[in-house]
Amino acid sequence: MWYLLPLIPLIVLGLAGCYLLALRKREMHRWIGSYYFPTDREVPVDLPNEPIDVFIAICDHYEPQRGNLPKPQALELVNRWCDEYPKQFKELVDVTGRPPQHTFFFPQDEYQPEYLDALRGLCEAGFGDVDIHLHHEDDTAESLTEKLSSFRDTLFHRHGLLRRDPITGEITYGFIHGNWALCNSHPKGWHCGVNEELTILRKTGCYADFTMPSAPSPTQVCTINSLYHAWDRPGQPASHATGQRVKVGRKAPEESLLMVQGPLVPDWKNPKLGIFPRIENGDLHGTRPPTMDRLDLWLQANVHALGKPNWKFVKLHTHGCKEGNIDMLLGPKMVEFHQKLRERSEQDPRFRYHYVTAWEMAGLIRQIEQGTGAATIRETVPPA
Repeated sequence: MWYLLPLIPLIVLGLAGCYLLALRKREMHRWIGSYYFPTDREVPVDLPNEPIDVFIAICDHYEPQRGNLPKPQALELVNRWCDEYPKQFKELVDVTGRPPQHTFFFPQDEYQPEYLDALRGLCEAGFGDVDIHLHHEDDTAESLTEKLSSFRDTLFHRHGLLRRDPITGEITYGFIHGNWALCNSHPKGWHCGVNEELTILRKTGCYADFTMPSAPSPTQVCTINSLYHAWDRPGQPASHATGQRVKVGRKAPEESLLMVQGPLVPDWKNPKLGIFPRIENGDLHGTRPPTMDRLDLWLQANVHALGKPNWKFVKLHTHGCKEGNIDMLLGPKMVEFHQKLRERSEQDPRFRYHYVTAWEMAGLIRQIEQGTGAATIRETVPPA
């Protein structure tokens, strides 16, 4: 068999090539290097005498008419959320006594006044908030500006949703891009058309973007597990691929937009075929509910501001009106997760979990940048 020895390097290279091709098939090559070889993330530090505050925001790509569902059926889904959410979760409060919060990123392209009127009541009862979601194609800067401005004003003036910026007084909103293609980032130019999207978002009142992560979509950028500010690079798509990390006491760059990312890590606990890591991207869906094992992966992503490692930001996402997802999100698996959070907090006094909306999560981040403290976590949230 000695004559086969020269072939061993070729066999190894072939296997390595097959492995890399498998990673590329799931678009993992776009971010896996950033995970294993970070350039600007702090090494996790254990702070034995300080609590770990975990801020959890569920950002819902809330699409009642997903799949062209008829309006009466879509309204049934919305009403189900409004009826069942308070009943299921009002007693499952966090360490400050607050129930789980759900931020409904409502699509401009599915606007019907009845949906928003129903959601307003749920939000006013203290269970969440509404922000803006948008699916669009082949837009121009002018047409995109019109869509965002008009929908922003409709939500605020017609439905009493959104809020005014406490400093500028302008109507402000959080944003999630439909089909993940923020800043025209799809390699084939699909689902957007506007390279300068960050500038338009900022000028129309966007306080932060919550689109990422998008893996396994090809729109996934190389910056992962980060809170940072991005700005447009004239003429270039995917301007949000890089930016300036949020840091205690450091001001945001001029004409930049805050990017709030959710967790993105390789999941080796249940590898595919025993050798390929699965992707943990913070997506909550019918066959993948939240669990304590997933929470550990979300915390492993270590999304935090530089200089504030004991504040962990867990931005999750879902499609709450999708068949299957709604049953999980309003059912026993979700209830169990909130119960397990309480149990962990009771067993570990250092572990403090907080339910926040997208708006409140951005407010916490801006307090960090201002370098100001607060007597309690709740006081860091800007007034609505």
